Amino acid sequence: MTIGLSHYLVVSAVLFCCGLFTMMTKRNAVGILIGVELVLNAAAVNLVSFDRFLGPGRIDGQIGALFVIVLAAAEAALAVGICVNVYRNLSTVDVDTATALRG
Repeated sequence: MTIGLSHYLVVSAVLFCCGLFTMMTKRNAVGILIGVELVLNAAAVNLVSFDRFLGPGRIDGQIGALFVIVLAAAEAALAVGICVNVYRNLSTVDVDTATALRG
């Protein structure tokens, strides 16, 4: 049995659905960040798999996946800083109570 493009797309869809479900159900900021990371990883898997199966010999999808990884790292660093600041002010990372920081 050969692993084809559809197998990678199914894995990517499962990752995306898991990330979306995590973002929608979690109340703390760390859980939401994990969901965002799963969605970004699903996008990276899509880019690399389409590059491998539809454009052999080119590295466009791999470069796109590299940008997704850099974006995910920058997002994680910024979000952790925000979470630390919210925890210092409110002693919780619950996103519902973080709206109290407005104004």
